[in-house]
This record gives sequence, C-alpha cells and structure tokens, in this order.
Amino acid sequence: MQINCKGSLVDLSTPKVMGVLNLTPDSFYDGGKYKDAKKALLQVEKMLTEGATFIDVGAYSSRPGADHISESEEQKRLIPILVEILSEFPEVLISVDTFRSSVAKEAIEAGASLINDISAGNLDDNMLSTVAKLQVPYVMMHMKGTPQTMKQYTDYTDLVEEVNFYFSEKLSQARSLGINDCIIDPGFGFAKNTDQNYTLLNHLEALKFHDVPLLVGVSRKGMIYKLLQTTPQEALNGTSVLNTIAIQKKANILRVHDVKEAREVIQLLAQFN
Repeated sequence: MQINCKGSLVDLSTPKVMGVLNLTPDSFYDGGKYKDAKKALLQVEKMLTEGATFIDVGAYSSRPGADHISESEEQKRLIPILVEILSEFPEVLISVDTFRSSVAKEAIEAGASLINDISAGNLDDNMLSTVAKLQVPYVMMHMKGTPQTMKQYTDYTDLVEEVNFYFSEKLSQARSLGINDCIIDPGFGFAKNTDQNYTLLNHLEALKFHDVPLLVGVSRKGMIYKLLQTTPQEALNGTSVLNTIAIQKKANILRVHDVKEAREVIQLLAQFN
C-alpha cells in the first residue's frame, strides 16, 4: 500500500507517524505554541528526529466551537512558516490541514506534499477538482456540519454503516476526478460523542473494506481526557493505549502530537506480527 508524495513512493504497509504542527492560537492542546517560525522549526526538527514520516501543518483550528477565520488569515499564518520549514528541511513531507481549495493550491505550490481535508470537499466545492489538478495524495475525513456546528450532528441510525457509505461516495467522486491516492480518516471527535468514538474505534477494521490507507487521529482528544476526567495535557498515556488499538485494527497512519511515543507503539507491536 503506497502513496506518491512529490515523486517518492511512501510504503504504508508498515504504519507511519504524522506529527501535528498547529499554527493556531486556539487549538485545544497546543494552541499558540508554534506561531513564530523559530519555534515551529524547532518542533519540526524534534518530530523528524523522533521518526515522523509526515508533518501535518494547520492554520485553522477545527476544535469544536473554534473561531472561524478568513482565507487570507489562514494563508497569512500558514504560507510563510511552510516556506521556512521547507527551506530548512527540503525533504520533509508536509501535509496541509485545510478545507479550502485556494489554501491547498498555494501550499502545494509552495512545496507541501499532500492535503488533509476535515470536510472531504463538503466545505469547498472546488477542493476535489483542485486536488485532482495538483495530483497529490488527499486525506478525506468524515464529519457532519462545520467545526462550529458539528456537535449538533451526532444522530446516527448505524454509525459504522453511515461512515462507510460516506467514504464509498467520496472515494467514487475523487476517483472519477482523477485523484489517485486517497486516505480515509474516520474523524474521531468530529460530529461524534464519546460513545460513538469508541464504537468507531472498535469497528475500525470495517473501514478497510475500501482498500485505501486509514489514518487515525485520537491524540489527546476529548474521547480520552473526558472519559478519564483529566485534561489534554494529561492524556498521553491514554493516547498511546488507543493508538495501540488502532494499529492492531490495521491503521496505516497515526496523526499525533507526540511522535516518539507513537513510534514506540508501532515498534513494539511489530514484534507481535
């Protein structure tokens, strides 16, 4: 199972780690920590040293109820630091976390390698056609509503079946446009309550039906710290537990804030295959 990133084939049959770099002031765990280039570069260096294959850079906070910002504000936060990262680490594979086609286009043209879209094209009608033209891998996530409204949309008749149907439709649409490398993300915490998140994790292997790579992002999320009655800062142990389960259930990419610990999960589980 491979994806083509800027002409290099990345083999996902062995699980990989995607390190999170938030360039936002209000992300739920590390908001405001990496707003300037120097701190961002140090964090990228740390994550690459610890074994990240991808760095996922986002400038729009998608936590529940986060402030909506303009496209120009998102670009202003993202592009200068993206350019700095690629200048310092020219070989790095950068994933850009955006649902806006204009931001995606500018980021790929600046040297990013793939697009990670929380809305799978639902929040920008031009996103899928833009990704097709750019010929880059595309992470499509399951979500209903927007980051501002998604907590209202947690009614499902059969969650796993509905998520599978959603991806069947989205993958068909993407392939018809010529997007070759698609990755699916179940969207833990997005239009799903705590019980629904665990239902989805418990049935994660059902999503392998689509025969595309599977990305899991549970790092320090509410499904961990709310259940344990703690905080995002205290949720690393819980994150490692759920990442372990995700890898056992055939996840191909772990999207995390803590790269070293995720790499250790993958390394230890490799001894049992």
